[in-house]
Amino acid sequence: MNDPAHQPRPARAQSLQAAQPAHMPLVLVIEDEEPIRRFLRATLEANHYRVKEAGTAREGTLLAVTTYPDVILLDLGLPDNDGLNVTRSIRKESRTPIVVLSARGQESDKVAALDAGADDYLTKPFGVGELLARLRVALRHSSTAPGPDAGRGTELAPYQTTLGGRTLRIDLSARLVHVTDAAPGQAGAERREARLTPMEFKLLAFLVRHAGKVLTHQMILKEVWGPQHASDVQYLRVYAGELRKKLEVDPAQPRFIVTEPGVGYRLAEANR
Repeated sequence: MNDPAHQPRPARAQSLQAAQPAHMPLVLVIEDEEPIRRFLRATLEANHYRVKEAGTAREGTLLAVTTYPDVILLDLGLPDNDGLNVTRSIRKESRTPIVVLSARGQESDKVAALDAGADDYLTKPFGVGELLARLRVALRHSSTAPGPDAGRGTELAPYQTTLGGRTLRIDLSARLVHVTDAAPGQAGAERREARLTPMEFKLLAFLVRHAGKVLTHQMILKEVWGPQHASDVQYLRVYAGELRKKLEVDPAQPRFIVTEPGVGYRLAEANR
């Protein structure tokens, strides 16, 4: 009699096993509501993520720096501490991407979370598709994130993306910015240098170092102009407008430098 343990596995089981990714990213879920944690665990594990759970700020902060997650999903309304304080604590020790999940949907709440160090913000209720898309973006940022001194004495690979029939290429080390109408290499592709002022280039360089991420007005102003200009939002809008005139096909409908209403700006991700 044949031993069932040595029988060949059904073809479907073998194919499902083969479909498993070589590396299953670890997601730390910091959420006090158990039904939501169960839902997130089931959803994430069904999509090839590993999951760690914490129901309090204290436990979540400890797991964030001891289990080395690839992404953190963080609720702001925790019973023992506010999620903003948790974000700040984690940021002192780790650069792990933090995606906030919160019922707080006010613009000011989103700005506060991003300023505290969060990478993204999802308002409850949210769709599974959007959650998974945000996780993929966070993982891409994590795998390509520069160190804390990036852009300050170290070289970054040139940024390049093509949108709306125009290619934008930025080489920070050479301080060169080029726009090309039509894809590079195509017949009729016209490449020209965009000549920027020193302050325009400094602003663009900061956006490049954080391409794909939402940057609040205050983040940008503090980094580019200094803390004393943290409230000069109109000043920033003027410079962003000038950059768009030099880089965008249609400055009134920008594709490269995107406005996040009431929050800040986001440079489109590189797609080279």
